[in-house]
Amino acid sequence: MDLILDKIGEINSFIYDNFLSIAMLVLLIATGLFLSVKTRFLQFRKFGYTIKNTLGSLFSKNQHESDKGSVTPFQAVTTALAGTIGTGSIAGLATALVSGGPGAVFWMWISALLGMVTKYSEIVLSIKYREKNEKGAYVGGPMYYIKNGLGMKWLAALFAVFAMIACLGTGNATQSNSIADVMNKTFEVPVLLTGLVLTLIVGAVILGGVKRIASVNEKLVPFMAAFFIISAVAALILRLDRIPEAFALIFKEAFNFKSAFGGVLGYGVISAMRMGIGRGVFSNEAGLGSAPIAHAASSTKDPVKQGLWGMFEVFITTIVICTFSALVVLTSDAYFVSSSEFLATGSAAINGASLSSAAFNEALPGIGSIGVAISTIFFSLSTILGWAYYGEVCAGYLFKKHRNAAVWVYRIVYVAFVFIGTTVNLQVIWGIADTMNALMAVPNLIGIIGLYKVVKSLTKEHFEKKNIPSIKE
Repeated sequence: MDLILDKIGEINSFIYDNFLSIAMLVLLIATGLFLSVKTRFLQFRKFGYTIKNTLGSLFSKNQHESDKGSVTPFQAVTTALAGTIGTGSIAGLATALVSGGPGAVFWMWISALLGMVTKYSEIVLSIKYREKNEKGAYVGGPMYYIKNGLGMKWLAALFAVFAMIACLGTGNATQSNSIADVMNKTFEVPVLLTGLVLTLIVGAVILGGVKRIASVNEKLVPFMAAFFIISAVAALILRLDRIPEAFALIFKEAFNFKSAFGGVLGYGVISAMRMGIGRGVFSNEAGLGSAPIAHAASSTKDPVKQGLWGMFEVFITTIVICTFSALVVLTSDAYFVSSSEFLATGSAAINGASLSSAAFNEALPGIGSIGVAISTIFFSLSTILGWAYYGEVCAGYLFKKHRNAAVWVYRIVYVAFVFIGTTVNLQVIWGIADTMNALMAVPNLIGIIGLYKVVKSLTKEHFEKKNIPSIKE
C-alpha cells in the first residue's frame, strides 16, 4: 500500500510541479491584471472607501444582524478569514523565503495587490447568483455563478468535486497534522491525545452547522490575528536596526538573477516569482473560489458591499500578516543560516514552522517559540472550521436531491480526517490537495472572466448610488 501511495505521490508531484502549478500561477496573475484593467484598478482607487466600509463599519449594527438561516456579514468575513489565515502565514512563508529568497516577498505583494480585485469579483458574483436552500439559508460560490451566470453545469460540478476533495487535505488533514506536531514538540503532548481532543472539538463545532462555525470564528479570528500581529510587532521593535536591510534585500532580490549570497546555485528571479506568487495566492486564496462560498451565506443584500470585505481579506492576510511574518524571519540569524544551507545542499535542517519559531525566539527568548506554537494552533483550527463549511456546501450542491444526507455524511468524513491527519505522513495527501486547489482555480477563473461585465455593472451601480465617481463604460 505504501508503495502504491508513493507512486501516486511521485506522479502527482511531477504533474503539479512541472505543469499545473505554473499554469495556475500564470492564470491567476493574468486574471488579476485583466480585472484590474477592466475596473480601472478599483483596489487602489477605492482603497480608502474599502477600509472605511470594512474596518470602519465593524461597530455598525447591520454588520452583526442576519436573516433566519443565514449568517451576519461580519461572520461571513471571519469564516472566510478563518480559511485563509492558516499555517501558510507561518510555515509556508518561511519555506518560500528559504526556497525562493527574500525577493519572494515582493512577488507575494504583487500577487496580493492583483488578487484584491480578483477576490472582490468572485464575492460580488457569489452574492449575485446565490440561491436559498430548503431551510431558507443562502448558499453560493463558484459552482452557483458558473451554473446560473454562464449556464455551464458540467464546469460547476467539476469545481464542486475538486473543492470537496481539497477541503479534506488542504483545509483539514494538513492543518490537524501541524497542530499535533507543534503540541508534541513544544509542549510534549502525545500526538494521539491531540488528535482525539481536536477531533472532539471540531466535531462539536461543525456538526452544529454554519451558524455555529460562524459564531466560533467570529470570536476566534480577531483574537488570533491580533495575537500574531502583536507578537510580530514586539519582535520587530527589538530588531528595528535590521528592518531597512531586510527591505533592501526584498527589492534587490526580486529582480536579481544572481545569488544573494554569491554562489552559483543562488536565487534567481524565476524562483522568487514562483515561490512569492504561490505563497501569496495560498495565503489569501484569491482566485481559488473557496472564500466566496462563505461570503454567499451572508445576509447582506449588496454584492459590492460584501465584495469590499474580500479586498480587505487579501490586504490583512498577505500585505499585513504575511509581511510581518516575513520580516521577523528575514531579520533573524537563523534565516541566513538556513538559506546558506539550502543554496549549498538543496535542503535546510531548519525550515518552515521550525524556522519561524527560531526567528521569533531569537527576538523574544523563551517566549517566541511558544507564541509561534499558539499562533499555529489557532490558525490551523480556524482553517479546519472554515474549510469544513466549504466542503459541505459543495457536497450539498452535487447531491441536491439528498442535500441533508450528503452534508451529514461529509461532516462525518471531515471529522474523521481531522484525526487521520494527526497520525499519518501527509506528503501524498498534501500533494494531491495542492493539485485539487489548482484544479479548483481553473473553473473559477473561467467563471470570473466570463462574468466580468456583471461585476463591472454592479460596481458602477453601487458607486453611482453613493454619488462616488464610478467606472466609465
